[in-house]
Amino acid sequence: MITLSGATRDFVVGEQTVHALNNVDLEVEAGEYIAIVGPSGSGKSTLLNAIGLLDRLSKGTYRLENHDVTGLSDDELARIRREKIGFVFQFFHLIPRLKASANIELPLTLAGVDPAERAARVTAVLEDYGLADRGHHRPDQLSGGQRQRVAIARATVTRPKLLLADEPTGNLDRTSGKDVVHILERLNDDGITLLMVTHDPELANRAQRKIRMVDGAIESDKAVVSL
Repeated sequence: MITLSGATRDFVVGEQTVHALNNVDLEVEAGEYIAIVGPSGSGKSTLLNAIGLLDRLSKGTYRLENHDVTGLSDDELARIRREKIGFVFQFFHLIPRLKASANIELPLTLAGVDPAERAARVTAVLEDYGLADRGHHRPDQLSGGQRQRVAIARATVTRPKLLLADEPTGNLDRTSGKDVVHILERLNDDGITLLMVTHDPELANRAQRKIRMVDGAIESDKAVVSL
């Protein structure tokens, strides 16, 4: 599904060039569940952003579903993100003035989905994620776990093939974090490819495969052995 070849992402800080990604080669098959780990500043989030087409590579190539997306226009990249990729972040990024249902509906509106279809999909994901009685609440009226479930619902209501999660439990208590992980893993069981950045070793060991990054490069890439 994903092929990165010689992927490099450089940032200029003052007079210094920082190699946030340094000649990364990576293959991801459809339906995989991968944890990306490593120290702060190792390039984990930069790798996720590159895969999610939020950052352009400075060098190298990126093929998504066997199509070269490296040099596509901003409009083309936006279309692919909208149709194929969902994002879940540590800090939710919900729109404060919108109710939960409206936050979830937003990507469908941007995609031009028919209003009746939008309403049906939003109702379905609210029920699936235990939020049926929270659709009319604003984010500040929800718990952290509920806000993250709204964020996951928003990320998946478009039915993407790829879900990218950057520290999805990092801002949650342990119980809420477990609930969120179970939702993400259920989505993976249903066929969504799941890539997750985490600092939590216990969470990383739940994945099928663990990639460790150091200094912008992949130090190790191993299958996770369940005990």
